[in-house]
Amino acid sequence: MMPETRQKAALWLALVFIVGLATGGVFGYSFAHRSYAAVRVEHQMSDAERRAQKVAEMTAAVGLTPEQAQKADAIIADTQSQIKSMRDKTSADVDAVRKAGREHMRSFLTADQAPKFDEFVRKIDEERKKQGMQGK
Repeated sequence: MMPETRQKAALWLALVFIVGLATGGVFGYSFAHRSYAAVRVEHQMSDAERRAQKVAEMTAAVGLTPEQAQKADAIIADTQSQIKSMRDKTSADVDAVRKAGREHMRSFLTADQAPKFDEFVRKIDEERKKQGMQGK
């Protein structure tokens, strides 16, 4: 090959490599910094809105009368309330077990390790709180 042709080929090869590198970097960054499975947070329905939607769907699917729809709404509201109290109780039980486990961990840590462990736990709790806010 002639030196001029070899130089052009090397230039094109370098250009294609750089473009590929830039494209890969952009897509990699985008993929790493965006949650593709995240719940859309545009409008989270309240319990009352979800309940009304379910009653409307049930009315259309089953053919409920207005009186039946009203009874269904009351039953769903009661059920939602019971489930929420169960979740709150379960959450409190999980927090108690988590606290006991952390205290047990602290029992064998040195004086230097304890503050580091507390910072580690604080970060985990912050992340858990963030995730909890996104899921609600």
